[in-house]
Amino acid sequence: MGFPTKKRQWYLFDPKSKDPYKLSRTKIELFTQCRRCFYLDQRLGVPRPKGPPFALNSAVDTLLKKEFDIHRAKGSTHPLMKAYKIDAVPFDHERMDEWRDALKRGVSTVHKPSNLLVRGGIDDVWVAPNGELIIVDYKATSKEGPITLDDEWKIQYKRQMEIYPWLFRENGFQVSDTGYFVYVNGKTDRKSFDGKLEFDVAVIPYTGATDWIDDVLVEIRACLMQSEIPAGSPDCEFCSYVELVQTETGVVAADGARSTSASTSPTDLPEKSAPKVKKAAAKSPKTKTLPPMDSLF
Repeated sequence: MGFPTKKRQWYLFDPKSKDPYKLSRTKIELFTQCRRCFYLDQRLGVPRPKGPPFALNSAVDTLLKKEFDIHRAKGSTHPLMKAYKIDAVPFDHERMDEWRDALKRGVSTVHKPSNLLVRGGIDDVWVAPNGELIIVDYKATSKEGPITLDDEWKIQYKRQMEIYPWLFRENGFQVSDTGYFVYVNGKTDRKSFDGKLEFDVAVIPYTGATDWIDDVLVEIRACLMQSEIPAGSPDCEFCSYVELVQTETGVVAADGARSTSASTSPTDLPEKSAPKVKKAAAKSPKTKTLPPMDSLF
C-alpha cells in the first residue's frame, strides 16, 4: 500500500484574512529547510510526499511518557534524573495532556508582529526546585557508538529545543535555557531477538538560543503573503527530484524554479529588511542536509 500525495483544500493561508494563521513547529522547520516546499504546502496545499509512520518510535515515545508519568503522579525523581544529577521532577500540570497533543492543541501563542498562531506539542516538561521549567524531548534510534547531537542534520532537533522554551516563555512560564533529550538507542549486539528489543538510554543536555525566532516568523509571513512561488533550496532533496524529472522529461516549470545559489538561508528577507537579515542569519541555525528517514522521530 502506497502513500500518494494529494492536494489539500483546507488549512491554507489566506492573505486576505486578518485572523492569526495557525503554524506548527514542524512547518517552521519546513520553512528553514526549503521555502518553496513550505509555500507549496501552506499556500497551495501541495505537501511533501510522506512515508509510512515509524510505529516502533511511537511505541517508545508512549512508554517513556507512561514511565515519567508514574513519577509525575508521585512527585518523585526519575532514576535517569538521579543518574545524570539533574535536580528536578516531572512537572505536574493540568494542561500536560493538552501540551502533548501535537496534532490539534499543544502549547501555543500568537506572535503579534507576524500574526501567526505558533504551536508545538512537547514530550515532557520537568521542573527544578526554583520553579524553572525544563523542556524534554524523547528520541529513538538504533546505531553503533554513543549518541551525540553532532550530526549536521540534527540541527533540526536543536531548533526544536529552542522553539519549545520560547513558546512556554510566551505563556508566562520561567524556562531554563538548557533542555534535555532522552535518547534511547536500540541494541543490535545481542545474540538473538527473543521477542524483545533492548535499549541504552542517555540524557543529553542542549543549551540553545531563541533570539532568531521572531525574525524568522516575520520572514514566514512575508513569504506567505507573496504571490509568486519562491525559489527552492539547493539542498532540498524534493526540489532536486522535481528538477531532475523536469530535465529528463523536458518539462520545465514556468515559475518557482530551484535556486542556483550556494545556499538558501532561512533568514533571507525582502531588501528593505536587509539589516535584520544579517543579524538573524548569524543567530539562526541553517539546515544543509536531511536526516536518515529512520531517525526523523
